[in-house]
Amino acid sequence: MPAEGAVAGPVAVFLFAHQDDEFGVYECIARSAKAGKVVCAYLTDGGAGGDPQRRDAESREVLRRLGVPPENVQFLGTVAGIPDGRLHDHLDAVAQRVASVLDAQPESALVHVLAWEGGHPDHDGLHAVTAVLMHARGRLAQLRQFPVYHAARCPGPFFRVLSPLVQNGPVERWRIGIVDRFRQLRHCLRYPSQRKTWMGLFPFVALRLLWRGRQSLQRVQLARIAERPHEGPLYYEKRGFLRYERMREAIDAWRSRGQG
Repeated sequence: MPAEGAVAGPVAVFLFAHQDDEFGVYECIARSAKAGKVVCAYLTDGGAGGDPQRRDAESREVLRRLGVPPENVQFLGTVAGIPDGRLHDHLDAVAQRVASVLDAQPESALVHVLAWEGGHPDHDGLHAVTAVLMHARGRLAQLRQFPVYHAARCPGPFFRVLSPLVQNGPVERWRIGIVDRFRQLRHCLRYPSQRKTWMGLFPFVALRLLWRGRQSLQRVQLARIAERPHEGPLYYEKRGFLRYERMREAIDAWRSRGQG
């Protein structure tokens, strides 16, 4: 007999740094919502990209269209005031909130987090925290990472989107149907507050989605968070957001406080 209040069917948890990060797993969210329960949580306020309340509403609407009810979407970073771009300075607060999400769901839940890829410092910081917490719970095998963007093997200001890093191991790929590819591209246009960002991002996402048409996931290796995501300058270093060495210091300091 399942425990009182237990959810019938599988549960999938998705952890994001910013409102619109869900574009990296549209297909996975939609399939998971059809199969069972989906819980989504955002760990910064998204304020560097605009008004947090507006950004919350945009992601809430996209997720609704993917089959996720509003009550299963948590904007923890907005509530806690964890600043967009400064997640690495708030790893204790992030860990506390990620732990609350993990522990509120069945131990069988499959968890998804942004990849360790050097695209945005908030993405890598959230990845590191989630990997450590899942390892501490003996559940690392239930954790998947998904790529959004990185600068591996890219000259100058260029970057790759939705492209798994070889360093992160074997890739699990799902084919996305033609109709769903166009539907997902329409979702990418449902973030009007992020128009400037998406003007640069959309052409590359469209090309990758229409040409490749695959959802990519990879397992997570705890040892990877002790390694530079890839050789050469990281995308967030190119943009002047943060040096990798500062990210390394923040993660090491957090783990030294008893976090694995």
